[in-house]
Amino acid sequence: MSTQIIYSEEFKKHNNPGHPENANRLDYMLDELRKTDFYKDLDFVLPEKLPVDILSSVHSEEMIDRIIESSKEEDSWIDLDTYVSKNDFETSLLAAGGVYNACLDVLKGKADNAFCFVRPPGHHATRNRSMGFCLFNNAAIAAKEIAKKGKKVLIIDPDVHHGNGTQDIIYDISNVIYQSLHLSPHFPGTGNISEIGIGEGKGYTNNAPLSYFYGNEAAEQILNDVFIPIANQFKPDLIIMSSGFDSHHSDPLGGLRFTADFFGRIVKKYQEVQEKMVITIEGGYNLDWIGKCAVSQIAQLSENKINFSDKTDSKKDVLKLKNSIKKELEDYWDF
Repeated sequence: MSTQIIYSEEFKKHNNPGHPENANRLDYMLDELRKTDFYKDLDFVLPEKLPVDILSSVHSEEMIDRIIESSKEEDSWIDLDTYVSKNDFETSLLAAGGVYNACLDVLKGKADNAFCFVRPPGHHATRNRSMGFCLFNNAAIAAKEIAKKGKKVLIIDPDVHHGNGTQDIIYDISNVIYQSLHLSPHFPGTGNISEIGIGEGKGYTNNAPLSYFYGNEAAEQILNDVFIPIANQFKPDLIIMSSGFDSHHSDPLGGLRFTADFFGRIVKKYQEVQEKMVITIEGGYNLDWIGKCAVSQIAQLSENKINFSDKTDSKKDVLKLKNSIKKELEDYWDF
């Protein structure tokens, strides 16, 4: 299969060395990828900037203007968590454009799938606010624009933090579905099972808030019995994965117990729904493991086998949660 890898050195300009979400993350992930036998077979593609009119169709003028002004300074902060580096408006356009154009290439058949090493990340950025390490919402921008072309898009988000921004942006539409596996209680405090959408978007937001120390088996039950059945009924034309590796058991900002290989297994499950898939990175802050998590997914995308020696104890019983999610969504989907 033809797998695009979207990357530019420009993404390393968004950097604060003392912050967990810094440029070193890309180096560690790419170093791990270079160790693989299939690295030479991957199609590396430089990203193109997102047109500003597409950006402004998702995010507010005030929000965009704030990033433009902050980008003129050497270093600034949106809030206590979220920094802006010099020229970050341009870097952010490149990140969003990288994901969007990868989606177009996959839909047109120029590539079978794609993995986007883009920064800054995006899934906490709401329509009106940059937050949670994120400036603009790369996945949601791409999904909404693709949906305008008459396509149905599914976003799956296994980051340990709920993608409140993505949920906010697609909450009232029915041609984009958002599915999230995340830790709860945890930042940003959203993602309850009762949050299922509004208006024509009702039923198209699916949240699975997992408690601390739940791992592969618990998540797999949710995927197999709730999320994948919904995905098969939805029949997406494209799948976007907001891949946060902070749900790995070693992550310092986490609390779930996924293993590195499980990230590849998530990809495989959704490929059985729709092979046209674009993955973009979100969180993940243990530098010893984020590369292995990324490689697990790229190996699956490119039909290569790889396994990492990685085991951990975790909780497994999610029957009550699973049944509660089904009850919330039973008026919209068949189980």
